[in-house]
This record gives sequence, structure tokens and C-alpha cells, in this order.
Amino acid sequence: MKKILTCAAMSAVILLSGCTFLGGNEGIVKVNNEVITKAQFDKAFDQTIDKSIFKAFGGSDNFVKSSDNIMYNIYKDKVMNELIIKTLLDQEIEKRGIKVSQEDIQNEMKSVIDKVGSKEELNSILKQRGISNAAFAEDLKTQIKIKKLIDSIQKVNISDSDAEKYYKSHPDEFKHGEQVRASHILISADTLQLIKDIKSKNPNISTDELNKKVDQVLAEQKAKAEAVLAEVKANPDDFAKIAQKKSDDKASGERGGELGFFTKEAMVPEFAKAAFEMKPNTISETLVKSPYGYHIIKVTDRTEAGTTPYDKVKDEIKFVLTTQKQIEILKNLTQGLMKSAKIEYLDESFKPGTNMVKQAADEEKTEKK
Repeated sequence: MKKILTCAAMSAVILLSGCTFLGGNEGIVKVNNEVITKAQFDKAFDQTIDKSIFKAFGGSDNFVKSSDNIMYNIYKDKVMNELIIKTLLDQEIEKRGIKVSQEDIQNEMKSVIDKVGSKEELNSILKQRGISNAAFAEDLKTQIKIKKLIDSIQKVNISDSDAEKYYKSHPDEFKHGEQVRASHILISADTLQLIKDIKSKNPNISTDELNKKVDQVLAEQKAKAEAVLAEVKANPDDFAKIAQKKSDDKASGERGGELGFFTKEAMVPEFAKAAFEMKPNTISETLVKSPYGYHIIKVTDRTEAGTTPYDKVKDEIKFVLTTQKQIEILKNLTQGLMKSAKIEYLDESFKPGTNMVKQAADEEKTEKK
């Protein structure tokens, strides 16, 4: 069963991306007495694209923002709907007098850190997702407000018997394939991230200069990885110490590179293939290249396919069931707020489906011609 971070538990229903109200821009939608501006929309849209599959193609920097682009129209409607929902929820939170204290934020932060394992692990996850600490803190504050809003409607309490009942009625969810236990040392060589970093430092860099710089850094990282591999081969018993000092995966590096048990599906294909072909207590003979960079893998154990015992997943089941119930409560509230809200599109082009209808009409005209 998939673990769900507390900070993302309700992201399917609400927008938790720190969309602050900027002002100083033309209004596009009025929700009751509050105006959503074009600047707010642009910021939320870029954040959504940068967290989508389009991140692999340069994210919002390369995304074609035109009504002729069907994906733009789809994401435009999605983001607009999320902004409206967020505005309605903010209004309801204010109406109910819900406040968030610094103590609330600290407790929530501790809860998230406990779930992911450590502060270093959390920082690693945030970095992978391109979320700054400031944005995450803002998301936490929003998350707490939403939890308090839900609690003001209905307290959710999932019992042990509820969790056990779910476990017994969904046996396939707790079956797992063959697993290996491994550690790794990562020397980062993420081409897309590298391009982004270089361009952020030098926005006017030419394509040729950019390519040369990327090739240079990638070559340096590969040479570094080869040197670390040689060090590991010369001192295999020091794998954990070397991982702590030299791995670019700081979260696992703190644990000597330890990744625990995992299935093939849990890792990127290149890493999984190499790890599952290795025998326990062996270290990869060559570097393993993945989109993240160069890995040196140490496999320490292997288990056959089986079923995870109830005691090991009880807390996780309770967390997921609680989250599902909270989402249901929030969804019902949101539907009610949407029905009773006065929503006025100051710019008609932002009305859901408008560009899709226009595009279909244009295509029909073209076909007739």
C-alpha cells in the first residue's frame, strides 16, 4: 500500500501549492466578493505544469500557453477550478474563525518528519519535487487550516477494527513481489536539473554554450563516480562510511546509503534491473546510470514474494482510511460551496470549456474548407 505524505494527503481535492494573492493585476474571476487575478492564475498554472509530466520537457518554461494547444486548455480549466475551490475554502475558513498557531505548524512539521523518517529525508523529497522550504511551510499552514475545517464539520476516527477489516477485505493490496534490500551511493548527473541550474545562473547563455557546460559537468560527475567506485572496490567494508561522505543522496547517505527492502516496481528501471540481478552481499562491478545520475549499489538481502503482515501496515491503513474520509467530507463541503457561490467570469476566456468549444468549432470550420 502506497505511503502518502501528510502534506499531500488532500492534494487531489485542493490546491496546496502556496498560491498567494498577488494583487496589482487584472481580475479574471470573481468568487462571491473576492477577485482572482491573472497573476494568481499564471503562478498556479506554472507550478502545476512544473509538477506534471511536462517537467521532463522543460516544464512551464517550454510549455506552449496557447488556446490552440489542447493540453493548455485542459490544464487551464483544471487550475482555474482549483483556484476557485481554494478561494471558497479560504472564505469558509475565515467565516468559521479558524486560526493556525506557530505551535500547530511545529507539531505538523514533526508529524511529517516522523512519517518520512528524518528531516534530511524530508529535505530530499522536497528537493526532488522542486518545492522550497518556504513554500512547504506555507502548504503546511494551509493543510492545518483544512484539517481544522474538516474537524469543525466531522471528527474522523478510524478504529483498529476498521483497519483490520480493510486488511482482510483487500488482500491483494498487501501482496508484494520479490524484494531486495540494498544500499547505494549516488553521484548526481540529472541532465534536466543541470540545464535548469545553469540557465538560472546565466539566463542569457547560448544553446552551444549551454550544451558545452552540460557535457563538461556530466563528464566531471562521471569521473567522480568512477573514482568513488574504485574507492569502494578497494575498501568494500567501508561502503557505509563512503556513502555518508560522498553520496549526493543525502537522505540515504545519512544511513550509510541504506534503502531498505523494495520491489522492482519501486525503483527506476535501470536501478531495479541492476539490483535484482545481483546476489546478496555483493557490490555492483560497474556504475549504474539512471536519470538521477551514477549509482554504486550494494545488495545485502533478498526475500521471496509474499504478503505483508497486518501489524506492519496497521498504522498506514488507518492513516489512508482517515485521509479518504477527510477527502470525502471536504469534497461534499466543496460541492455545497460551489452550488451556493456566486461565480462571475470577468474574463470569459477563463470559463471552463470555453477554449475547448472554440477549438472544436475552428477544427470543424477547417474540415469544411
